[in-house]
Amino acid sequence: MNKVFILFLTLLACSPVETRLPVNNKSISFIKKSAIKNKLRAAKEQKLLNISALNDSVNIYKASPIGFLYSIKQADNSKKSAKKGDLAKIKYKIEDLNNQLLYNEEELGTVSFLVDQEDLIPALREGVKYLSEGDSGIFLFPSHLCYGFQGDREKIGSNQPLRITINLLTLKKN
Repeated sequence: MNKVFILFLTLLACSPVETRLPVNNKSISFIKKSAIKNKLRAAKEQKLLNISALNDSVNIYKASPIGFLYSIKQADNSKKSAKKGDLAKIKYKIEDLNNQLLYNEEELGTVSFLVDQEDLIPALREGVKYLSEGDSGIFLFPSHLCYGFQGDREKIGSNQPLRITINLLTLKKN
């Protein structure tokens, strides 16, 4: 009797495995809706950046491959731009796209960091790569390169594109 029971269990265990389907298919539609919403927000922010650049009669802006606009005031064309691993020392200020000052250089202080190797907002990491020592640049950044969905919980709002002026004070090659 015991052998028959073991044989029965062995045969029962050899049945094919049935795959389990997800109970909730709403997550897939949520992801699609979220992607569409983010694409629309990014397109709207890009329009705002372009309008801000057109309204600036003093500077001529170029587009970067990753979606921000920039205008560089070069101190010296012969110097090389910042590369990964270089030690950069910068001062910067943050404004909204209407040129309303949010944080001045004194509030933010001087920042020293290794290019592309330290935890800074992507806007600063990317912007400094376009500068040489002594250069100053005005950058119009979409929100996903700045403070994103949360903002900074003080002066910078949720999904707020920003105008950041960066002065590259010193650059030490590594």
